[in-house]
Order: sequence, then C-alpha cells, then structure tokens
Amino acid sequence: MNETTAIIGGSGLSELKFLKNAQRKLVRTPYGDPSSPFLIGKAGKRQVVFLQRHGLGHSIPPHKVNYRANIWALKSLGVQHIIAVAATGGIAKNLVPQSLVVPHQVIDYTYGREQTFFDGSKNNVHHIDFTMPYSSILRQHLIDAARGLALGVVEEGVYAATQGPRLESAAEIDRLERDGATIVGMTGMPEASLARELDMHYACLSLVVNPAAGRAEGEVSIEDIKTQLQQGMVKVAAVLQASL
Repeated sequence: MNETTAIIGGSGLSELKFLKNAQRKLVRTPYGDPSSPFLIGKAGKRQVVFLQRHGLGHSIPPHKVNYRANIWALKSLGVQHIIAVAATGGIAKNLVPQSLVVPHQVIDYTYGREQTFFDGSKNNVHHIDFTMPYSSILRQHLIDAARGLALGVVEEGVYAATQGPRLESAAEIDRLERDGATIVGMTGMPEASLARELDMHYACLSLVVNPAAGRAEGEVSIEDIKTQLQQGMVKVAAVLQASL
C-alpha cells in the first residue's frame, strides 16, 4: 500500500493517536457534506486520511450517514485504499467480544439509503461486479498485521448490514444466521459498494463488541458494549498502525 490510505472510524474510534503532523481539511461534494472534517497526516512515510463516520461527537446515526459524500470526498483527496473500522455483534458462536474479524462477504439488509453514484440523474447507468465485495489484497494486509502482533484474527466472515439505529431482535438474528451471516453491523453498506463504484480498494476490520441478540443470556447491555469498545479499539488501533 504505497498510495494514500483512508481509515474510516466507527463507534469507539474517534482518533488515530499514531497520526503525525495531522491537519484538518473540509471537503465539499456534489452529494452534500461528509460526516466530519478530514484529518490528514502521516503514518511512517505513508499519507493517511482519517474520517469519523458518525461525525464529531458521534452525532450521526447509521441510517443518516452521508455515505456518498464520504466516499466521493475520499476519492477527491487521492485515496486509493480504505480500511473501514466497524463495531459488530457476534452471530457465530466462536465470535465472542474482543474478536477481530476481517470479513470476506456482506449481505445488505438496509433500505432507504442512497446506494449508488449511478442513480440515473445524469443518464449514466452503470453496473459493477460485486462478487467479492472486499479487496483481497487489503484484507491480507490486515490479517498479516494482526498475526504479526500475535493478535487472534478471524480471517473470514459474512457481515450482515442492518438498518439501525436499534439493535436487532433475537428472531432477526436467527434469520441472519440462516442466511449465512456471522457478524452484524449497521454501516457496512452502501459504503463498500460505493467505494467499488469509484474503483477504490476497500476492506473492513471488525471488532466484535457483544454477542448478537439471543446469543447470550438476557438482553444486550449497552454499558458492556461501551466497555468492550474502549478495550478493543486499542487492539484495532495497533492493527491499523501495523498494517500501514
């Protein structure tokens, strides 16, 4: 990865402490304003662009994120690679809190989001191949970085992208499991497909912060999720730095 790399921070990742000489930059787009100003700095010799997906102070819910503006702005800044950080629920039994997952597939259950740059408004209907939604090269960088740090990493997974902002019911998680999903989150789509439309490499680094609904006794604890986020993002940041 010799080109400019972007990190999209999700819940629990609001800064990159290893970013040096960072400066903020506002970007205007034909699709409105991105979630937040971009932080542009250096990680070693590599230029890195950081974006807070949910805005400053985590103020934008998943279904209101302006995904098109975010991805278009990153492209305009010369970004070729995007690593998207995601807090997720574990559906598969082996995916307990603090598990790191680099998914290889996604299933989109979202609705009402602006899904494409090619919406027909400019008579430019265009179809992309989305057989493999994540960049295999970028995924391998993340896997190798986690291995090099002796951190356990699950090298494949199926990300179920749900609408949010509420968490899912136990029956809904049962359905996702029947569909083949192993983790569940709310921001994986249309972020991945928009990046593909603009010919950008995209991969997801997922931190499991809770057993999905019905996968543990009792209800999902928001306080437990916050604790897992605080602890787990230390590992995520280490993997990001190593991968860069």
